Amino acid sequence: MTPRTIVTVGAGQAAAVAARNLRRHGFDGRILLIGDEPHPPYQRPPLSKEYLSGAETAESLWILPEKWRAANDVEVLTDTTVARVDPATRTVELAGRTPIVADAVLFATGGSPRRLTVPGPRPDLVHYLRSLDDATRLVPHLQPGCRLAIIGAGFIGLELAATAATAGVAVTVLETAPTPLAAALGADMGMLITALHRDNGVDVRTSASVTDLRTTGNSVLIGSGTAAEEFDIAVIGIGITPNVASAAASGLDVDDGIVVDDAGRTAIPHVYAAGDVARRYSARAGCHVRVEHFDNASRQGVAVAGAMLGRDAVNDDPHWFWSDQFGRNIQSLGTIRGTPVLRGDRDGLDFTAFYFDGPVLCGALSIERGEDISIARELLGRHVEPTALGDEDVDLWDLAYSDQENEEHTEVTA
Repeated sequence: MTPRTIVTVGAGQAAAVAARNLRRHGFDGRILLIGDEPHPPYQRPPLSKEYLSGAETAESLWILPEKWRAANDVEVLTDTTVARVDPATRTVELAGRTPIVADAVLFATGGSPRRLTVPGPRPDLVHYLRSLDDATRLVPHLQPGCRLAIIGAGFIGLELAATAATAGVAVTVLETAPTPLAAALGADMGMLITALHRDNGVDVRTSASVTDLRTTGNSVLIGSGTAAEEFDIAVIGIGITPNVASAAASGLDVDDGIVVDDAGRTAIPHVYAAGDVARRYSARAGCHVRVEHFDNASRQGVAVAGAMLGRDAVNDDPHWFWSDQFGRNIQSLGTIRGTPVLRGDRDGLDFTAFYFDGPVLCGALSIERGEDISIARELLGRHVEPTALGDEDVDLWDLAYSDQENEEHTEVTA
């Protein structure tokens, strides 16, 4: 079936990229993106960094600017909630609006912040950072002297900490784990980034479980096994949960996300899912995985647009993500585990760590060496001499395009 009307439930990164690629591939039918926020699709990564610091405006975040939407006849319906999609007719049922019949439907509903119960009279002093409106509410508070508590030392929490501390805010970070980011980057790299924050004045407290969280008339009281401390505001950053309510109501298979095949198809014909909400089958991992980052949402948006048009281009590339903290660019590719081979100046935070699964390169992490990550993409899954990677006199591009590229590549879990 060639679809004539394609509707996305959700209007974020994955939906916007899918819309762009549908038009690039010549689809000339109706495209309608339905989002529950009051804004057109926008980029989330700058929210914790450039937008909070004032370096970027809301308009600079738009993924599909109004002029492009008009030129490409792509509709965006904002402030609208999808109740369910009828699996038999693909009728998209909207809260308080006329239903829309679609030929193909893409669920790209993303996720919502995990929340904590906070008693007290000033709930407005406790924030989350997921949406543009969340960030806009935070901006006025990030002034010198403000006492900010961040609960959770994941990437969003630490990016916010860096942005706020740079603005002169007194930042305290409370993390339940012994080492921030250890699950994603390993304990050694987690400690290195924690040290970066402490060296820049952030009070990072680890193994700190919040046992008391409440507001008073003008402050937030937080206790973590000791007497409660007073802060002007708090931001809770303890992860997200996938937004699956409308998918579940539509009869889709939901298991920590919407279960889809490698191309983003659900078990219901012509219904797809992509982005943070999708639990996609990965041949590389040998199981279904749900991944929460910008690059994954973009790649899935491309893949699912192709699937809708019958031109499958499954993407199962190793995961890649980045973070910017205190002027340092951090990038991670593939699987980060075990003891790495280091190239560069670790103590000076100018290096790349290469990770191996036996003799095969399976991952890389860099600080201030983004080009090394580009080269590592070419080397992943190959037998690489560790000493060569660690030798600054060896040109990594020579390794990438040596005779080794004629060898049979070995697939690894990433």
